[in-house]
Amino acid sequence: MNRRDCLLGMTAGLAAGLLPPVAWAATTASHAVVGAAWRGPKPTDPQFAGVLEADWEARSLTIRYAVPLPTRPHGLIAETDGGLTICGVRPGAWILRCDGAGKVVRQIRLDGEGESRLGGHAVVSADGARLYTTETDFATGRGRIGVRERTSLKKLDEWDTQGRDPHQLILDGEGHLLVANGGVPRTREDRKYDLDRMSSSLARLDVANGKLLGQWRLDDARLSLRHMAWNRNPAEAGALLGIAMQAEHAAATERAAAPVLAVFDGERLAIPTRANDGVGYSGDIAPAHRGGFVLSSNQAGMAQLWHPDIPEKLQPVVKIQEAYALAPWHGPGRGGGVVIATALGLGRWHPEAAPLLLPWPQPMALDNHWVLMAER
Repeated sequence: MNRRDCLLGMTAGLAAGLLPPVAWAATTASHAVVGAAWRGPKPTDPQFAGVLEADWEARSLTIRYAVPLPTRPHGLIAETDGGLTICGVRPGAWILRCDGAGKVVRQIRLDGEGESRLGGHAVVSADGARLYTTETDFATGRGRIGVRERTSLKKLDEWDTQGRDPHQLILDGEGHLLVANGGVPRTREDRKYDLDRMSSSLARLDVANGKLLGQWRLDDARLSLRHMAWNRNPAEAGALLGIAMQAEHAAATERAAAPVLAVFDGERLAIPTRANDGVGYSGDIAPAHRGGFVLSSNQAGMAQLWHPDIPEKLQPVVKIQEAYALAPWHGPGRGGGVVIATALGLGRWHPEAAPLLLPWPQPMALDNHWVLMAER
């Protein structure tokens, strides 16, 4: 697929007409700054994390800084100084923080912390004092939350996630933790096994002591809850948590028909639509368009919009090879768009703005996630 075909695919989603048209806003920020992780085009190429700057008017994408990493990264947290905190992906053995110039200011390895290894994601506490990391204790197979001091990254405590294979975690409106227990039994080498014992769940943990405050499951045990995003501030009434899912059924036909989105309204975890991507694998999720979500499906080469006003549908908005990492993008001033990593470059989508694809500044393959750091 060439760059022109990609742009046509991004435009085609806007023509589907499932959502009402909206007026073009007056101004759009000319730059977007994104924290990202990547490697070279070959799977064996070195891994990096750093900051990319998109100049929409000049139609250019540049690398502000790049930090070499010990192994493959996954989740990233944007720091106020322009730096990043990066977690190694399962079985991750390191956490690294760099400043806004790309200088490594803190790095730890988990080798001295017993049998726990990282699940790939972390989140900062509401007061900014702690960092919570998803982990697996390979001595027992149980999921853990590592409670860490924010600056030193030293582990202060460890809580049970009430499940196995915890992946992403996120704060709710009260500052407590919501944890996606993916439920997949894995070896230390990250091989899946005994999938008939899967038990995926969403767990709510008290940040005062790790106590279980609630737990929710879907009827289909082979749907693994993976990545999460709020459609608005979780403290607002009616906020919804979108959860991207990955099917682990034995039969390819079952995986191909599996739903890719679950929604949690604070009391109930439900599947709003059986519409899917034909693969059963949603890689990332981001808030978009007035209370909706965009989900990426890299294996299907598309991103789709779900909106609570039309809950039975998924609307394709981007059709591009390796559509994967997502981050919310304000676009023409009122929010609702996304920036999306693709095989060919950084793309943007917004219902009120023209689509655009900026080629990578060098041969590179983006990892699963990135984070919008600034718009100006």
